[in-house]
Amino acid sequence: MIARIPLVLEPQPEGGYTVTSTLLPELITEGATISECLSNAEDAFAVVLEIYEDERRPLPPEIPVDDEVGAVSVEAVVTVSVP
Repeated sequence: MIARIPLVLEPQPEGGYTVTSTLLPELITEGATISECLSNAEDAFAVVLEIYEDERRPLPPEIPVDDEVGAVSVEAVVTVSVP
């Protein structure tokens, strides 16, 4: 399954980020780097998906889900040095 989930990565004073989703309040995780945050968010989404399935709740309709294998649209955060 491929799902497009909006994530908010909030920098923490001690370093790293807290990750939440505006559409899935149950999705909360953290990571030291953005890459780690995204990996942890996948794991957190799997847990949230189990909760929704156990409670027989549908995912919010704003979360597009694709069960087909094919082209995937990805949004990424990148750092660029500006001269």
